[in-house]
Amino acid sequence: MSLSIRNQIAGTVVAVTPGEVMATVKVRLVGGQEVTAAITLEAVKDLGLSEGSAVKALVKSTEVALATVPVEGLSIRNQLPGTVADIATGGAMASVKVVVEGGQLTAAITQDAVADLALAAGSSVVALIKSTEISLASA
Repeated sequence: MSLSIRNQIAGTVVAVTPGEVMATVKVRLVGGQEVTAAITLEAVKDLGLSEGSAVKALVKSTEVALATVPVEGLSIRNQLPGTVADIATGGAMASVKVVVEGGQLTAAITQDAVADLALAAGSSVVALIKSTEISLASA
């Protein structure tokens, strides 16, 4: 299956915490970082997820925010440090490619944000992703 979701990073499930309807799934990415995905219990069952399951973490580029330093006092749990590899700008938006341990993420942000953060190739950044915006696929 081909997907339009650019951000696809392989990993392994390290924990599944079920709730009434939703579950949090911790995934150790190939680079060693951990991310948390909040998905439905039905999806956990359909995918057969358990500790040790191989998965891909999928995130739309529009759901990736960037900061220049780690952010404290924020509900966003997923903060992946990386380095800007490339910036492609268009009308009002920019596509920022960020190299993280074990892969690459693309963030779709405004050109104003690129300027305000003074982003350029080689800049250190932190990719911020809400757990509800990470989808999982069996690998």
